[in-house]
Amino acid sequence: MIIAFDAQECADAQASAPSSPMTATRHLRVATYNIHRTIGNDGQRDPARIAAVIDELGADIIALQEVDWRSDRDDDLIAAATTETGYHAVAGSNLRRHRGEYGNLLLSRLAVRRVRRIDLSQNRKEPRGAIDVDLTGGGATLRVIATHFGLRAIERWRQAARLRDAIADHPDHPLLVLGDFNDWCPGCPSLRPLLTMVAASPRRASFPSRRPLLALDRILYRNIAASPCFRAHATPLAHSASDHLPVVGEIVLD
Repeated sequence: MIIAFDAQECADAQASAPSSPMTATRHLRVATYNIHRTIGNDGQRDPARIAAVIDELGADIIALQEVDWRSDRDDDLIAAATTETGYHAVAGSNLRRHRGEYGNLLLSRLAVRRVRRIDLSQNRKEPRGAIDVDLTGGGATLRVIATHFGLRAIERWRQAARLRDAIADHPDHPLLVLGDFNDWCPGCPSLRPLLTMVAASPRRASFPSRRPLLALDRILYRNIAASPCFRAHATPLAHSASDHLPVVGEIVLD
């Protein structure tokens, strides 16, 4: 379902953050953001800069990819996100590294009721996965999946098929799938298995952040009213903080 937003409403949506999670109108701002291990275009690791971009977004729900967190670091991004911005954080580690982990992170201002994790790894490829959660607020439940697909087309096709199977249950429930799908080619078949079950946001160039050309980051949805206001968040800070720009959308639950 698509609802009509005029140009002024789109401008207002970009300029203002929702005042509280799951308002009476069930209007939500959602985003997906590959943070490149908090390494910016200057080559510096700066979690505070990423946290500032997250604050700019004003989103109720954010899926982060390429999160590299270590328990011995004072600049831990999860701690910054939860203590400074008030989000609930759900981690989805795909790879264990020395004194730390690496993977996806879901931030939500809505209450987290149920957490599942989906293994999307393919043989001899970088481990991949998805966070699968149920969020509640305002008397409604929303299922959200946060993911990061692989680099090869056949790998992405298999991951899309795995997610398609995972969301086949409860087809009438509201669903968001947020992620970096690495699907750079319009019309390429790698997402087709998943797109039989969900609608996709318009393609918005988000990579590379210095001069975006490729629409790698997408918002997919089902049983949700989505405005045409999907956009890449292209502020000066976002252009420098990561090699991807965040992609943001406005939705209304039916």
